[in-house]
Amino acid sequence: MSAESQAKIILDGKEHAFPVITGTESEKAIDVRKLRNETGYITYDDGYGNTGSCQSQISFIDGEKGILRHRGIPIEQLAERSTFLCTAYLIIYGELPKAAELDKFRAKIAAASNLHEDFRHHFQGFPPSSHPMAVQSSMLSALGCYYPKMSSNDREQDLEYFDDAAALLISKVRTIAAMTYRMRKGLPFNYPRRDLRYVENFLHLMFTEPYAEYVPSPEVSKALDLFFLLHADHEQNCSTSTVRMVASGGANLFASVAAGVSALWGPLHGGANSAVVRMLEQIHASGDDGSQFIEDAKNGKARLMGFGHRVYKNYDPRAKIFGKAAESVMKALGLDDPLLDIARKLEQAALSDDYFVERKLYPNVDFYSGIVLKAIGIPTDMFTVMFAIGRMPGWIANWKEVAETSKRIHRPRQIYIGPNQRDYVSLDKRG
Repeated sequence: MSAESQAKIILDGKEHAFPVITGTESEKAIDVRKLRNETGYITYDDGYGNTGSCQSQISFIDGEKGILRHRGIPIEQLAERSTFLCTAYLIIYGELPKAAELDKFRAKIAAASNLHEDFRHHFQGFPPSSHPMAVQSSMLSALGCYYPKMSSNDREQDLEYFDDAAALLISKVRTIAAMTYRMRKGLPFNYPRRDLRYVENFLHLMFTEPYAEYVPSPEVSKALDLFFLLHADHEQNCSTSTVRMVASGGANLFASVAAGVSALWGPLHGGANSAVVRMLEQIHASGDDGSQFIEDAKNGKARLMGFGHRVYKNYDPRAKIFGKAAESVMKALGLDDPLLDIARKLEQAALSDDYFVERKLYPNVDFYSGIVLKAIGIPTDMFTVMFAIGRMPGWIANWKEVAETSKRIHRPRQIYIGPNQRDYVSLDKRG
């Protein structure tokens, strides 16, 4: 290996050389897999912000330039020309589907949309006050019990049934979400309709009442499909890394995505869009149009939610796309939402005020998605569930990548900073 493709580390006066890995987009990483065996040292990287945990072919992000691509295709092109299910197929299988492949994929998802009738008893076991994400995670884990051939924890067998399991999860995750909504409202459950497409079927499951079929406007259907598409995968985030971690132990797909839901539940990950709505509601309730809040944020008196991103140091490309969708939905629904006006004022401040520009605090996708979900009628505490529906293809694709390529369980090291060895003290001598 040439000197140009090596990194040298000097430890205790001794020089060690480690190979440099270069990705297809010229990303570079120092391969330290042999570091501990050769030196006794490990690397310390709190939060893994500088650590590559895997090599993946699924998604690419350049946060400095505001780039997101799935299997090489820019998110802008997918948002303009694709659909959620077409993008899901691309993410999971690596290529855009041919017409026959897409038809088969859609048909398989449509056929799998209903839940076993016993699930009604599972829902009855939850109190109406249960958080939807708790129900979602529990139900996805329980779902594997009904399909033992697909959830055997035998890697070879689980991969054999992968196509069926993937379609089943993409389909049933929205059915579970809709039933959770209706359970908490005390409403009767609706049955899926095979004549409806993915998003329309979900909205039917959510909002149809006896003798009053819910028919969404084209703008609402398109916006929700776009929401799912824009959340379909996002590289090695908290929940996706969790799915890969669980999968590395040999766990089946159902158990792995259920763990992903639990990771997504956290307010620092999937709960950001609901925090945006709460912020806008508080601004409106105070009588402010956003002007005072902007000044308070600059002075450290208020926290601006939905701006900035752990990865993007530029404008989140998904936010640019979804900002237009927000306008379209509001117009189609005939809503003159003051929250959107406040959001626009905050956005303009972020794009023109030196304070925000210097800190690169651009709006992210969460900034607009909460407004759209609220307008459609999705309760705030179900926003993260919607995120989970959209992220399912990414979790599935990452599970598949681990199952097909990795034979090693993920097991991070630590730097121990607790007490040194000490003796046990008997209860009567502890003072």
